[in-house]
Amino acid sequence: MQFKRIANDPGSRARAGELTTDHGTIETPIFMPVGTAGTVKGVHQRELTDDINPDIILGNTYHLYLRPKTDILEKAGGLHKFMNWDRNILTDSGGYQVYSLSNNRKIKEEGVKFKSHIDGSYHVFTPENVMDIQRTIGADIIMAFDECTPYPCDYHYAKRSMYMTHRWLDRCIKRFNDTPSKYGYEQTLFPIVQGSTYKDLRKQSAEYIANAGAFGNAIGGLSVGEPAEEMYAMTEVVCEILPEEKPRYLMGVGTPINILENIALGVDMFDCVMPTRNARNGMLFTAHGTINIKNKKWEDDFSPIDEMGITYVDTYYSKAYLRHLFAANEYLGKQIATIHNLGFYLWLVREARKHILAGDFAEWKNTMVKQMDKRL
Repeated sequence: MQFKRIANDPGSRARAGELTTDHGTIETPIFMPVGTAGTVKGVHQRELTDDINPDIILGNTYHLYLRPKTDILEKAGGLHKFMNWDRNILTDSGGYQVYSLSNNRKIKEEGVKFKSHIDGSYHVFTPENVMDIQRTIGADIIMAFDECTPYPCDYHYAKRSMYMTHRWLDRCIKRFNDTPSKYGYEQTLFPIVQGSTYKDLRKQSAEYIANAGAFGNAIGGLSVGEPAEEMYAMTEVVCEILPEEKPRYLMGVGTPINILENIALGVDMFDCVMPTRNARNGMLFTAHGTINIKNKKWEDDFSPIDEMGITYVDTYYSKAYLRHLFAANEYLGKQIATIHNLGFYLWLVREARKHILAGDFAEWKNTMVKQMDKRL
């Protein structure tokens, strides 16, 4: 894997780069649509490729491990072949999903014992077997196994958890280095910075992760309920320490405004369920604000969903028609909204990249943040 920085914005810490793996080049900053169980919900792979057009998508270790299970993925030749996706895939380590099963898991030094949400069976994730599972899933970028702390989080718990995440990282790196890549292409491991919303812990963790010498680094444990200002403060502290010549990935973030603000702080990669989940609930993101398509005001609005026409659905269907689909609980409504939102998120990061290259990102970002912070 190679990462090349192409431009730095003079008015912020934003940067444009190229991340190259055996499955192609990822132009950064980038947003990764979340394909939890080997599918970006409601979107055919053809629409994903032709209309939304991301360079990389995300898969989920916890969900894929439980279903279809790693033996099926191995027989298929890995997740790329199983889902017929020839671009990049990143898998998270399952740490966040295990964190969200707070009533059905037990964390120890060895690893985490958890109860499946599907059938109630018990399973154990350790730093070692999570490396093996992700090798078998076959992602291009795999994440270290970490503990994601809740918000708010007691300082002493956050500190203990951070040190355990560091010890788990050492075990992940050893296992990763002791095992070969599968399916004939290179796989790369990213460690994860933790430390909750405590500046001193975030600094310590960022230093530990930077010293691990990985090809890229991630920031975890944010976007878990903390105010946006705290998220930005932690990201800023961490980005000052993580090496500039390596890609930085902020996990689970966020709203379009969150993404632009974090790009300005030096983050290169993002993922979030928000564009897909909110789409299924009738919320559309646009360059001029958010639309709740279920509102009665759109009932007789026959204008296009979004006149910017980023994806084909934006001008193919009207707001009134999309509102009708949601009122009638038709699946197509959720699909149209999902394609629109993902198309918008990819447009946003690519537009950000253009402005970084042009040297006027900071000014453009401030205008966009004001524009998008409206309910239409």
